Amino acid sequence: MARHKSLRHAEDGSPGLDISSLIDVCFLLLIYFLVATTIQKSEQDLPLKLPTLTEGDQPRTELEPLLIKVDARGVILVGAEPHAQVMDQEETSRELPLLSGWLRMFAEASRAHGKEPAVIISLDREVRQQRAMDVLNALAGEKIGIVTLASDGQTVD
Repeated sequence: MARHKSLRHAEDGSPGLDISSLIDVCFLLLIYFLVATTIQKSEQDLPLKLPTLTEGDQPRTELEPLLIKVDARGVILVGAEPHAQVMDQEETSRELPLLSGWLRMFAEASRAHGKEPAVIISLDREVRQQRAMDVLNALAGEKIGIVTLASDGQTVD
């Protein structure tokens, strides 16, 4: 008997369910999860100026651009191959303290010479996209806007 009390009869006489309380519960759960969720830090605005060189143009900077290489495992190396220094190795960490410190020193030295700091990022084809975005965020954090991207197969002069 109690079962028939919970069912509503539609106008045509067939039994139906009252789902208005179910909708209320769904909205309460949605609000709860929106409030209880921790929001990740959004990507920083990346105001990059990609350099364009024509045949007759010479690079404007006297200082060599800093070479940053990210290998397939997410290890970040700074400098040319024989003397490259390992920066941050932990791929799961979104913070790059060693790279940020290095970039800060490079940017200060470049600006002391009256030049804007320029960086070349060489990415392995297997590198995760998030790791590349972490490097770009570190560059944006130090206000380095002249960035050139190169894939692993390309040679960088």
